[in-house]
Amino acid sequence: MKYHVIYDGNCNLCVTLVQLLENLDRGQRFEYIPMQDLQKLEQFGITSGDCEMGMILIDSDTPQRRWQGSDAAEEIGRILPAGEVFVAAYRAIPGMKWMGDRVYEQVRDNRYTLFGKRSTTYNSVYAIGCRAIDNCDNSKD
Repeated sequence: MKYHVIYDGNCNLCVTLVQLLENLDRGQRFEYIPMQDLQKLEQFGITSGDCEMGMILIDSDTPQRRWQGSDAAEEIGRILPAGEVFVAAYRAIPGMKWMGDRVYEQVRDNRYTLFGKRSTTYNSVYAIGCRAIDNCDNSKD
């Protein structure tokens, strides 16, 4: 099963986390689309306004199945090997989900101030429809 991760390609924190996920997954489960690629987002009916609410995870087999914000981060964690145990433990602690959601919102709304903004958009070598071995026009910064 494949998933599409929609991330802010201008956010230093977001790009660092995408690069970490790229290294862990190597394109096996996840493909990536920066929020700045409005043409690709349009294929999924996603607007720039939708992106303001945070990262989005889309099930590529069932594109109507989506997660956003902290729910997307949790689902990515759950999908990773052995991640389900950690996500289940996190969710089982009373108040932790609520607190995690609030922290996510604060980071989302202040990400450029807290972590800085890139001068160019990061495009993953595991972009949707593109493989690292292909000759895709994606630069890895």
